[in-house]
Amino acid sequence: MLALLALAAIPIAVGLTETRSDLRLLHAGFAVPLIAALAIAAIRLARRARQRLERTLGRAGGERTARAGQVLGWLALYLALIASISLGVYAVEYYLLS
Repeated sequence: MLALLALAAIPIAVGLTETRSDLRLLHAGFAVPLIAALAIAAIRLARRARQRLERTLGRAGGERTARAGQVLGWLALYLALIASISLGVYAVEYYLLS
């Protein structure tokens, strides 16, 4: 659930900047730390779920959910990394080169 929320944070932030005239697209970058925090939390929760599955020999159930949470958490973390790199490039281009 946290991974899906992290993945949805980027479109929500961009949509918010599109609808409000006082915000620019650069302001959507404030969502990047939130995305990273949610992604890390999702990865840690998925790891704990998989460890619990190992202890119970799979009787606890939820192996697919744990794997999906881990994959989506890593995907969200990669997107946060890409977003932070793109914000850095934009800041260099806009503030230092102009």
